[in-house]
Amino acid sequence: MLLASFGGPEGQDDVIPFLRNVTRGRGIPDERLEEVSHHYRANGGISPINQQNRELKAGIEAELAARGIGLPVFWGNRNWAPYIPQTLQDIHDAGHRKVLMITTSAYSCYSSCRQYREDIGIALTETGLDGKLEVDKVRQYFDHPGFVEPFIEGTAAGLADVRAKLAADGTAGAPVHILFATHSIPTRDAEAAGRSEGEPRQFAEDSAYVAQHLATGTEVIRRVEAETGDTAPGRSCTSPAPAPRTCRGWNRTSTTPSRNSRARALRAS
Repeated sequence: MLLASFGGPEGQDDVIPFLRNVTRGRGIPDERLEEVSHHYRANGGISPINQQNRELKAGIEAELAARGIGLPVFWGNRNWAPYIPQTLQDIHDAGHRKVLMITTSAYSCYSSCRQYREDIGIALTETGLDGKLEVDKVRQYFDHPGFVEPFIEGTAAGLADVRAKLAADGTAGAPVHILFATHSIPTRDAEAAGRSEGEPRQFAEDSAYVAQHLATGTEVIRRVEAETGDTAPGRSCTSPAPAPRTCRGWNRTSTTPSRNSRARALRAS
């Protein structure tokens, strides 16, 4: 199994080289990259994504072992070490010939789906492994119950915690607003991709699914609003519900046309 992800810097010296990787081929000067680097620099130049992926890899390995499945797990990134080409070489050197790739982005758009397949195609060509190593990618999993249902549980727990704090403050009747947040993507690109790859629409569907299954919470929120008539100033409490995805850093790659016809031939099962 290949766990493929975006990658991120792990120190101040990594930030600009990492951003050069993310924006390669677009002619963006370092001065501009430095302007957007403060997101990383404010956190010691470290993105949380690499540590998250180490933990995810360990979790996958533990779960496979618990089920008696002898499937080695490798990890490779698009924009920082460990890089996908070297990981593919390591997989081949270890004697493997068929690879199942899962990416850490659940939704469908160019940079979270097709670009990974393109990079795999490019990496196979660059390493001379084209025709020697078969890579199959699992489908995007934004609508898989195993991905969405934990967010119902987490949001319900968050609502319970918020209501407990409101009760302790003597404002138990205050409405609770849930914010589902995700990164942005140009509307024109989302529309061009169509429904099957419309990331904003997929996220909206997930958010609606979570809200619909918070039966008790939804009823309470509606009843409170009906009883109070409106949200009293200073009395509302927001319970944030993060987008159900592994963090991919603070920047976005642009949604540009496909770069490699060989990669497009890779199967997305």
